[in-house]
This record gives sequence, structure tokens and C-alpha cells, in this order.
Amino acid sequence: MSFTLDDFDVITFDVYGTLIDWEPSIIAFLGNWARRHGITEDGHTLLMGFDQARAVIQQERPALLYPDVLRRCFRQICAEHDVSPDPETCEQFAGTPHDWPAYPDTHDGLARLQKQARIGALSNIDNASLAASCRHMQIRFDITVTAERVGAYKPDMPHFEAALADIDALGIPRERILHVGQSLRADITPANRLGLTSVWIHRPDRHLGLTGFGAEEARPDLTVSTLAELVSVLTDH
Repeated sequence: MSFTLDDFDVITFDVYGTLIDWEPSIIAFLGNWARRHGITEDGHTLLMGFDQARAVIQQERPALLYPDVLRRCFRQICAEHDVSPDPETCEQFAGTPHDWPAYPDTHDGLARLQKQARIGALSNIDNASLAASCRHMQIRFDITVTAERVGAYKPDMPHFEAALADIDALGIPRERILHVGQSLRADITPANRLGLTSVWIHRPDRHLGLTGFGAEEARPDLTVSTLAELVSVLTDH
């Protein structure tokens, strides 16, 4: 499928994994914890354990705020390794989103796209953590939907329904929306189900959100490896 920036009025983004580079920070935190307790699992294994725990916990209703999701993930990882969870370390893990850095191409890419289209954040996060991430990205989104706002986590549809309602209120039809994400299960699969044009940013050596809960059904209209590559594709005409 071929398209350019002229084809869209709104570009919505997943944030964590797509614009914020969270995986190295999570691996470092869990790796340090594991070494202190004599756990020999490598960083990738610890990361996948986090991903599996997170996906299940986020299906609970009513939805937990994201720091509580992280607390439960940490406690579950501790339990799986027969380690008593240290409250201080648990709280440190719950606060890590405020420190996760943006990818090097995030600010320039978003700023370039925002010159011609509205940009939106559809994020499985709490409002305070997203505000901290926006400061790292040095960007202000035109449309923002968080898990805290809608009481649900992607891939559940309330998240997308809220975004579509915001966009519809602007008089923008669905065919003029492009959705961009790194997570197959949380972003590309539901975008497919809603008939949205979608781009998968398959960043090298990043793994969260690529399995389970319908990820195998994902069919992006375009796959790129960086936001910078996507901007080049959209604007090179």
C-alpha cells in the first residue's frame, strides 16, 4: 500500500516502544534486581516475563493505573523467582516511566509531521507518566488518550473509541487517520479491526508487544524500522 502525508489529517501514535525507548531501562532495572538475588536469567527472559505479566494484568477491570500495573508485575516476577518483594524496590519500579528516554528520532520526527497533520498519543499509561514523557520528547500532542482517561488498556476498544470520537469531533473522517505503533497486539491488530491504515515501527532489537492477544493476526499496511524512516516515506514526494 502506498501513501504520503497528504493522505492524512491525523497521525496517532502508540508511545512506549514507539516513541519512548523503555526496554533497555526495564532490562537494566530487572537485571540489577536479579543479580542482587542470585538469579541467572538473562535480560531478554526477564523482559518477556514482564511482558506476559503486564498483558494479563492489563485485562483486569476496572483498569489499574499504570504504576499499579508495574507494582503487580514486579510482585509477580518476584513470586515466580521465590523472592520476597522489597517495597522500596517495588516503588522504584513503579516510578520508572518518568525516566524512560525518547528515541533519538522522536522529537524531530513528530515535529516534522505536526507541521502538516495533527498528532495524537494513544497510550497504555497514566496521565502523570505521559506528561513526563512528553517533556522528554519535547512535544505537545493535539489528541491524547491514556488508559487512565478511559479506564481500559489497548488492545481493548474503549481506548480507540475515545480517540475516534475526539477525531470525529474535529470533522475528520476515519480514512484520513494513520495509526502508528510498535506493538502488534496493542496497536496494529485493533487498528486492522477498525479499518484504520496502520504502520508498524519494528524497531531493531525491541520485543515487547509482539506476541499474544491477537498479535499473530496483525497486518500493517507498512513496516518501517524507525520513525525517521516513516517520516521519509511520508514526505518523500
